[in-house]
Amino acid sequence: MAPLKSLYVEPEQVAPTEWPALELIDVFKIYRSGPAETVALRGLDLRVERGELVAVLGPSGCGKSTMLALAAGLDEPSAGEVRVFGRSLSRSAEKTLSAYRARDLAVVFQSDNLWPALSAQENVALSLRLAGRDSPDSAAAAALQAFGLAGRRTHRTAALSGGEQQRVAIAAAAAREARLVLADEPTGELDRRNERLVLDALATLRRDRGSTVVVVTHSTRVASAADRVIEMLDGRTT
Repeated sequence: MAPLKSLYVEPEQVAPTEWPALELIDVFKIYRSGPAETVALRGLDLRVERGELVAVLGPSGCGKSTMLALAAGLDEPSAGEVRVFGRSLSRSAEKTLSAYRARDLAVVFQSDNLWPALSAQENVALSLRLAGRDSPDSAAAAALQAFGLAGRRTHRTAALSGGEQQRVAIAAAAAREARLVLADEPTGELDRRNERLVLDALATLRRDRGSTVVVVTHSTRVASAADRVIEMLDGRTT
């Protein structure tokens, strides 16, 4: 299978490297249920440069998860613009968005990142197959070794600790060479030791793989490991 074409690979003359990895420009998101309206984002402006590891802090209900959904192309803004590497997600066809999510994007959730019936290596290899990558088994084994999981590669999800499961998900992002990694409370259910291991893995993505990493968190320890902290309140940055 040929690799999926990246949404953001363009001729050099029309793809300036100055474009940030992620921009939300005056973004509003309103959810409607009958006559009731819930405003999740209120003119949010947010910019993440290429190669940054950014932590987004804020209380529950401030719009952090909505922001991630828009950045992942899983939802559309009610108003405003969402751009990834200079391209507008709202003007992209669903086929192109699917290719973006498979090839350029990785999302790491608080839990349930893996297929439970598969081993660690099979999980990473399946992620690579879905992205149309060559030699998924050998690439998966190499990624797990790079993240200190070679001895756990044959273990199924239930036999892995929470920290190991998160690191497998991050290893899959590395193997796919994801340009943008969105992590939603990736250490929220972990003890301090495993939190540090997951943070080190995310830092490795940025340092060694050149990925841009955006981490939504409540944890000040996570924030302290980031290059920069963005704070949100009531649907906008403070």
